Amino acid sequence: MLGLRHYRSTAVDLFQGDITSFVCDLMVNAANEGLVGGGGVDGAIHRVGGPSIAAACLALGHCATGSAVLTEAGLLPAKKIAHAVGPVWRGGGHGEAAALRSVYLSCLTLAVEHQLRHVALPSISTGAFAYPLEAAASIALSSVREFLDAHPSVLRRITFVLFDRPHYQTYQKALFKIFPETDED
Repeated sequence: MLGLRHYRSTAVDLFQGDITSFVCDLMVNAANEGLVGGGGVDGAIHRVGGPSIAAACLALGHCATGSAVLTEAGLLPAKKIAHAVGPVWRGGGHGEAAALRSVYLSCLTLAVEHQLRHVALPSISTGAFAYPLEAAASIALSSVREFLDAHPSVLRRITFVLFDRPHYQTYQKALFKIFPETDED
């Protein structure tokens, strides 16, 4: 089954696969505050993107939870990389939802500011940071809808690039709930 909706002149879609091979304008990295390559998406982006990404991150030094910073894309098939720091799950009572919402909005804001019209997003914080998948998918897609309500017709495409089938299926359910067919342009 497909994972695609059109909302306010923007395609919001899902793709199951490896984000490091996904062609886009802005590739989002699920990073850590120190901007050093870790595991999962972060490690893969640093590995595939080459040493220029690590050098750019070292020069930046730090990124606070809930925000994102931009670097060149190195050897990746994107124009830029947004290193986005999502929250570590600590039970839900420590501002995790607000931080996760903020990190998605930060990435989309960077895309608009730098005229990057196709954004590829991973599922932020659901790997090593242990954010519950269903809640994270709902926040991710609600944040996208909130952004598009405030900035219609600015981004051409927002793709969630999801590594495995459970992530894809969970995001698909959230996509269809948050972007019902009646809302399509």
